[in-house]
Amino acid sequence: MGRHNENIGHQARKRFGQNFLHDRGVIDRIVRSINPKPDQNLVEIGPGLGALTEELLKSGGSVTAVELDRDLTPILRTKFFNYPQFNVIEADALKFDFTQLATPERPMRLVGNLPYNISTPLIFHLLTFRGLVQDMYFMLQKEVVDRLAAKPGEDAYGRLGVMAQYYCKVESLFNVGPGAFQPAPKVWSAIVRLTPYTEPPLVCKDVGTLTSVVRQAFAMRRKTLRNTLKQLITVDALQSLDIDPQLRPERLGLPEFVRIADYVYDHPLENES
Repeated sequence: MGRHNENIGHQARKRFGQNFLHDRGVIDRIVRSINPKPDQNLVEIGPGLGALTEELLKSGGSVTAVELDRDLTPILRTKFFNYPQFNVIEADALKFDFTQLATPERPMRLVGNLPYNISTPLIFHLLTFRGLVQDMYFMLQKEVVDRLAAKPGEDAYGRLGVMAQYYCKVESLFNVGPGAFQPAPKVWSAIVRLTPYTEPPLVCKDVGTLTSVVRQAFAMRRKTLRNTLKQLITVDALQSLDIDPQLRPERLGLPEFVRIADYVYDHPLENES
């Protein structure tokens, strides 16, 4: 596979956020991290010109590619026609129902070089299918991976990290420079591994309430909890949960957010007068 003739016949499209991975060393490192095995159910989002797809197929697993760009799907079908375990679906991953690609007995291993412009909503969409997912390996803008893996007190810590870490073990694996792509993006990328918990370390009473609390808390992240959460919980209630109302939201860990959400769920009409 020539590094420099990969893009012949297809120009990367800005509106799809396309940056095609072409660096052989990076591709090999991603595949080693995934460690695909025969008979596994691999689902690749946004395969592009199939640089990573080819290496996944060599493992003997089945690969279903979900690709939005209708100009790419015939290229992929032609390129991998000799792999009977390859299938390509022309669809928008943001709206696609991934339940049709997996069962609890044959969970998905999700892989993708995700378009930067939709990466956050796409991750939230994919997390809704977590019961059918063994693990996920995504190439993302480094800033997004930093947000996914951030700990309380770090600048990158916010709603994305709290919710992803509620559902998954999050591991930032390695960084990838702009030169690994054609065209080269202006930013660094990174590979993240998300492994959904079979037994979550923390379970809240109602995920919808947790989502609302976290969204509200970080809506104005420079303000204190007593201000950002005043529509949901009183200062006295926060203190009763052993949480300082003067803290900013980025100082709270997941256990504190779960405590607040459980209280709000049990006291739905309690507002500060």
